[in-house]
Amino acid sequence: MADVRKKDTVFTLTRCGILAAMAVVLYYIEIPVVAFYKLDLSTLPAILAGFAMGPVQGVAVVVIKNLVHMLGTSTACVGEVADIIMSSCFVIPASLIYRSHKNRKSAVQAMAAGTILMTISGILVNYFVLIPAYQVLMNLPLDVIVGMGTKVWSYIDSTVKLVIFVTGPFNLLKGFTLSVVTYLLYKRVSPLLHQKGGR
Repeated sequence: MADVRKKDTVFTLTRCGILAAMAVVLYYIEIPVVAFYKLDLSTLPAILAGFAMGPVQGVAVVVIKNLVHMLGTSTACVGEVADIIMSSCFVIPASLIYRSHKNRKSAVQAMAAGTILMTISGILVNYFVLIPAYQVLMNLPLDVIVGMGTKVWSYIDSTVKLVIFVTGPFNLLKGFTLSVVTYLLYKRVSPLLHQKGGR
């Protein structure tokens, strides 16, 4: 029995390690979208880990990815902390919902919930934590940060408008993109993420 548990633990750690390594690589592939926001798919391996093993393993992949990137951060770790918060807000609810009913309908509901929570948390965290942190840690004046949004849409002239009309839609787009890619890939890679006889 002890040997079986040991093998299960090693297998879980191996899967988390491989998925975290994939996430680290994907983190470097960014597509500029709007203002200072860039789209990447580095949360995808964490979602796969969450679906296959559970929310703890999914968040572990997120944390490992960001710890690695903190070694060469260009945002005083603010960007990495933001990614941990936002990605976890997607991975945790999505993993828990999918875990209860492992079918396509549940997967869609799980990712929709993850997208909504990530979008809401993105707005709140950017407003109350991240933008103030950029001001202090990176010495970025508030008018410069808001100005990035103003260049996108002249109506954006405050932090509130920035997070509602730029941060919110960006996270919706990111959540939708991650959901579509996960939906297309998960069943294909699922056999590789489970032990023989697993689901």
